[in-house]
Amino acid sequence: MALPVETFFLHPDAQGTLQSQIQQMIAQGILSGRFQTGEKLPSTRKLAAHLSVSRITVTIAYTELLANDYLSSKGRSGYYVSENAPSPPSFTPTPEAEDAVDWTRAIGQRFSGGVTPSKPQDWSQYRYPFVYGQADKALFDHANWRLCALQALGQRDFYSMTSDTYDQDDPKLIEFIARHTLPRRGITAAPEQILITMGAQNALWLTAQVLLTQRRRAALEDPCYHSLRDILIQSRCHVTPVRVDNDGMPPEAIPPDTDVIFTTPSHQCPTNATMPMARRRALLDRARDIDALIVEDDYEFETSFLRPPSPALKSLDADGRVIYVGSFSKSLFPGLRLGYLVGSEPFIREARALRASVLRHPPGHIQRTASYFLSLGHYDALVRRMGNALNERRAEMEAAIAQYGLEIAGQGAHGGSSFWMRAPDGIDTQILANRLRSLGVLIEPGQSFFGGSEQPQNFYRLGYSSISASRINEGLKALALEIAAMTEAGHISA
Repeated sequence: MALPVETFFLHPDAQGTLQSQIQQMIAQGILSGRFQTGEKLPSTRKLAAHLSVSRITVTIAYTELLANDYLSSKGRSGYYVSENAPSPPSFTPTPEAEDAVDWTRAIGQRFSGGVTPSKPQDWSQYRYPFVYGQADKALFDHANWRLCALQALGQRDFYSMTSDTYDQDDPKLIEFIARHTLPRRGITAAPEQILITMGAQNALWLTAQVLLTQRRRAALEDPCYHSLRDILIQSRCHVTPVRVDNDGMPPEAIPPDTDVIFTTPSHQCPTNATMPMARRRALLDRARDIDALIVEDDYEFETSFLRPPSPALKSLDADGRVIYVGSFSKSLFPGLRLGYLVGSEPFIREARALRASVLRHPPGHIQRTASYFLSLGHYDALVRRMGNALNERRAEMEAAIAQYGLEIAGQGAHGGSSFWMRAPDGIDTQILANRLRSLGVLIEPGQSFFGGSEQPQNFYRLGYSSISASRINEGLKALALEIAAMTEAGHISA
């Protein structure tokens, strides 16, 4: 493929003949390193039309560059940057100037320093990646996603892909969510009550920004999704962690001055507890009594392969006080970053305005591709395929965990894609994780999920969405042996 013809232009103040200007333009491109050895130049006809000069002028310029070994010619295929062309000059890097800004004073609000742990970018290269939330490329429907992306690029959908719709979303995607996705959770919503977001985390950030101030209080689960804690801390509101039990967040432990309650009732993060119906109703009653709003993060409801998922908390809400957060990133692939908010129209109006001031709307092409993938049935087929695979892997995990004497602290009653684990007292799972990495085993230490200064050190999470069933037993055997070795050696704390 030739270099884009738009790369070439004649400077209006350039001196000399048109032929010499073209020669100089191409030579400078090669000497600056912009044009690389072996790259093809535009044809003489295309470049002449682009520069509004005669074709013979471009041909003569190419011929001169060919004679000077800047270009080479390959029969009838055209002109290329010669392998013998002069190399771009090497420059001594300019010494880095000393920063004269005192950033400790210049930064008005800090967003770094949160507790969100980082996962190795090369996690897929490890033999036993018990990492949570990553897609398994063997399960994803690449072919149909590609076809949907091509369909979204077609002339028929050109307007939806290229237009700046300001604060509006793809109507096809909104329609699918309203007519198909939400009814499966028992939720009825009009289009004006739905907002597309850049994943669930973006939805939680928008919600926190709209609902919370420095004078308001948020209650969140403990342990919880660590990025949510970061979001709430950055909002500068008062934060109360509420320790969860086997049924999730206990309503009676929520302080009476709470303004917003954040909860994950379907699959509590990270313990996987599923909130029973009686507690869901009690939570709604508690929110009504203290006049609080509830933000329901309904992640992983699609992975309920053991039994049908419980109705969403939003479906039981008769007051309009529940704001629902959904996401396609977990069930499709995490890099998609596509989620949605469902709530009363006044709230969605404010969230939409805030989103518009930051990013207007998620890319139109991604929204339209997702809408085709969903509406053509590929998504449902993918969820079924994932459910079957996760069911098989879960059975392997349970068998290996029992075989090697590992302790489960929490597992989803309906399914899910991870186990919440407890190591023996005194084991620091951060140290354990570092030791396991050299053996090709990846686990997720649990400290970052807990709030406050008293963080338990011996919890960890094992995901099974990204590891094949055939490697689970061997990986958990290595984990169990390392725990035993640390315990025997007394190397159990930092």
